[in-house]
Amino acid sequence: MQMIPLFISGAEIAFIVFILVMVFGADKIPEIAKGLGKGMRTIKDATNDIKTEITSNKQIGEMGGKNIKEEVDKVKEEIDEITGSIRRKL
Repeated sequence: MQMIPLFISGAEIAFIVFILVMVFGADKIPEIAKGLGKGMRTIKDATNDIKTEITSNKQIGEMGGKNIKEEVDKVKEEIDEITGSIRRKL
């Protein structure tokens, strides 16, 4: 896994952690981190589900494109048969 540079030093990170402890308190920080972790996990799972759905739909489209066209043509023919008899009666 490649590290992404943050462009902030260790002292700046320590200062941010100090401010977080002062604002939220030491006992609330694990709860906040847990909530952020769950949110990030939910987003990651949703992204993976979307990727899987797109991939499976793409594969179905490649494999079943001819079958779908054949089915649509059959339905068109059936509709023409039904409407043809109605048109003749009029």
